[in-house]
This record gives sequence, C-alpha cells and structure tokens, in this order.
Amino acid sequence: MSPHDKCQHNPNEDDVNSPTSPLNFLDQKFQELHQNCLTENTLYNDELFPPDNSSIGLFNKLPSEVDMSQVVWKRPSELVSHPNLIVDGVSRFDYAQGSVLGNCWFLAAIGALTFEKDIIKQVMPTEQSFTKDYAGIFHFRFWRFGKWIDVVIDDQLPTINDELLFVHSKTSNEFWPALLEKAYAKVCGSYADLHFGFISEALMDFTGGTHMHYTLHKAPADLWKIMECAFKSKTLMECGTYAEIKPEAIELLNGIVAAHAYTVTGVFEVMSDENPVQLVRLLNPWGRKEWQGDWSDGSPLWEKVCEEVRKNCHEVLNNGEFWMSMKDFTYIFANIDICCLCPDFLDGSTECHWTSKRNFGRWNDGISAGGDIIKTETFWTNPQFRVKIDELNEECARGQRPENILVSLIQNHEKRNRKSQQNLKIGFYVFEIPLEMRSQSGRFSSEFFIDRKPVEQTDKLKYFREVMKFFRLEPGEYIIVPCTENPGEIASFILSVFSKNETHLKHIQETPE
Repeated sequence: MSPHDKCQHNPNEDDVNSPTSPLNFLDQKFQELHQNCLTENTLYNDELFPPDNSSIGLFNKLPSEVDMSQVVWKRPSELVSHPNLIVDGVSRFDYAQGSVLGNCWFLAAIGALTFEKDIIKQVMPTEQSFTKDYAGIFHFRFWRFGKWIDVVIDDQLPTINDELLFVHSKTSNEFWPALLEKAYAKVCGSYADLHFGFISEALMDFTGGTHMHYTLHKAPADLWKIMECAFKSKTLMECGTYAEIKPEAIELLNGIVAAHAYTVTGVFEVMSDENPVQLVRLLNPWGRKEWQGDWSDGSPLWEKVCEEVRKNCHEVLNNGEFWMSMKDFTYIFANIDICCLCPDFLDGSTECHWTSKRNFGRWNDGISAGGDIIKTETFWTNPQFRVKIDELNEECARGQRPENILVSLIQNHEKRNRKSQQNLKIGFYVFEIPLEMRSQSGRFSSEFFIDRKPVEQTDKLKYFREVMKFFRLEPGEYIIVPCTENPGEIASFILSVFSKNETHLKHIQETPE
C-alpha cells in the first residue's frame, strides 16, 4: 500500500495484530478446521454458531408473512446447482436487504466496501470457493474494538421455502453477501443483534481506520470538496436520513426513506446552462426506492448537460441508485460518515502524512470513573492522556484544511451480544498545559481543572459506541480526559489520536504530587 492507503500507526503493547495476522475469534483456527474437514471428507458444522434459533436470535416484531417455525437451514448447494462465492466480481448491485432484518446500516457499508478492492480482500480473504477444496467452511475478517479478528463460519443459511431469510443476492447462485452477513452476525451474537445500528460501526469494523462524522445542517462549507477528495481515495462513505415519528424506515413522498442508511457512491460536478452543479450519487441498500426530485433518474435537468456527461452518469434504472444536488442532500439527509484508512487525502499532498497512536483504557468504579466535567469533585480522577503537538513541517502547513488533530473515543464492549451491551453517554475534553506546568510528570489534580476551560471538547456527551472530533491545536502540550456522564460508570475504552507529523500520546498513571 502507498502512504495514502494507511496511516503510520504507532501501536502499544496491546495492539500488535493486523488484517494479515488477526486473532482467532472464539479460538477457531480456519486453516486447521478446513484441513480437518478435507482429511475426513466432511462438511464443516460450526458448533459455536449452530443452525438453530439461538443463532437467529429474538426479534421484537416480525412481518406477518414470516413464520420462524418454518425456517430451514440449508447450504448453498441445496438451493442451487452451481453455487459461487462471487459471480463476475463484487458489486454494490449484487444484493438486496431482506424483509426481516433491519440492518440497512450494515448493508450500506457493504455497498461502500465494494468500491475498495484492497479492503474487500482484507475482509473477505481470497482463495475460498465452492469448488476447489470446498468443505462447507469460510472465514472473514473484521476490526473489533482495536483488534483484527478472523471469524470462521459454516455455509448453512436460514431459509423459508428455499428463499434466504436475510440478505440475498440478485444473482441466485452468488453467496458472498449472505456469508459475510452471517459472519458479522456471529461476531455480534446473532442475526437479531444486527437489528438497527449506527452507520459508523460497520465502516469502522471493515477498515479499522479513521472515522469522521458530520451533521449536515451544520457541516463545513467545503464538505462537498471533502467528499470529492474522499471519493478519490480509499474511503468509505455512508449517510443517514432523519427519523420521522416512527422509528422504523418509512418512505417519504420524494422517494427517500426516513430513518434509513444510504451509501455514497459518487461525487461529481456537472455544467448545467453554463453553471456548475455539485452532485452526490447515493444507493439505497434495498436495491429499489429512489429519489424523485431534481437530478433523479427521470429529472429533465439531465437534458441540460452535455451528452458525454449524460452517457457516463445518467441511467434510468430502478436499482436503488440515484443522483441529487448537494443542496438537496444537505437538506434532506441528517448526517454523513466518512471512514478512511488514513486522513492524508484531506491535505491534497503526497508529502504530508498523518500518524496515529492508540491506547486501551478503562473507567473503574471508585478509581477512575469520575463522570462529566460538571462533577467537579471527581472529574479529575478520570483517565488522563498527555499529548504533544509539534510544529508542522512546511509541506503539512500548506495543507488545504487547518485541522491537524482527530481524536476518537470508542467504548470497548466486553459482552459478545451486541444488544446486551448498552452504550454509556461518553465524551472527552482537551486542556492545554501551561508552559510552567509542563515539567510535571504525574497526573493533574482537581485544582488543575477548577475554573479551567477546555480548549476543545466533544459537542456533547452521546450514547454512541464512538465519539470523535476533528480540530486544530497549536503546537504545545495538552491533556485529554475521556469521561462518562456519571461517576462510577464502569467500562473499557479505546482512545485514538490521529495527527499530522509525529504523534506523542502517553497515558498518565502516576498520582499527582
């Protein structure tokens, strides 16, 4: 990979694996299990994610036409005569969301994943198929809470009347989407544990990279330019619509679905009547239901652009993909998530490279769980991380954007079942260390924080798995304090700092003098 493809990461002792050397999820070793099946001439049966209701999980509500007692688990060879993992390459148009599982957030991330062949190979290792050395066993790789894991599954899939219950391919003998979904369901505990989620979770779990979140009604003026640069790099982008009165996805009059996730599949500028128009292309993971307004498939505005642009961009197909103007996009959609291997693309320079450093920490009851900053007596007991910001070199200083720091705080869930792990309300604060106090080596006491305003902080504490902020810090030394809302709340976390030039991050564990 080139420098733009991956940040220069500085691991600590807890973070030594990678997509090419992942941990074995549930201690299942793919190569060993695969070889055993070939030697014994048997098809693999995964006892840790068995073909029964425990793997499907419990749904609060099901479509009236779905009778779970009719579910039969079948291998692809029992459904079609010549199953394939991939048919004619991996495409965003390969699959459609099932009617039972509300996991559009995960499937929209798959749509973004199909654009990045290197990342696909990292998530879905090559040299597995339904022909050569087939043994009913497959494996996939995900980044989970700071660790890359290799997840083994068998290829038994839940069906009703020989139709796949969850995600299904539009090509009947292609099964990579269904198997990828099954592997992720295994990691999260069950299929039902994938019901509803945040877009950023799947993006992070596919890449282990840098995540940027923008609320569209207050997004930066150059957001379209950021998106354009992101689209040209190894970057995944998704967006979400506003929730209406009902929490489930419903179609609005303009063809957009409320409370729904979409994949950003294109960013392009066209000339219309000699005026530039910034466009965004989006994909509905349902594989249908499209925008009906300006620049949609049937919009007469396409007649105002040159024939070459129409030929390259304009298609009238009911495939769930459509164009809309940036103006409509920022009005109708609520937020956008951008996940990249490294934010180098933001600077438009091949000489300026971001570095990252990651630390694993924990809020412990009575020791290091001090609550939010308004809890003045205990806030200082939260974990403290010291970060040093160097002067930028000349090339980085000429970057297109002023921000030089991205801080990410992720709750490190310790329970396997995703739904059983409730997110706490989390955030972080950044304080500058005055010059006269930089010689202090230990933790800072409560006196340091009294009447001291943070120079940066998360907008507010949120019930998200991850909170992040992209901002600028002048050269100097700072303290980052991650916290939960209330004192005594116990949880593990991962604090990552991405910065231009060298990253200096240290967990201060000594008590104040």
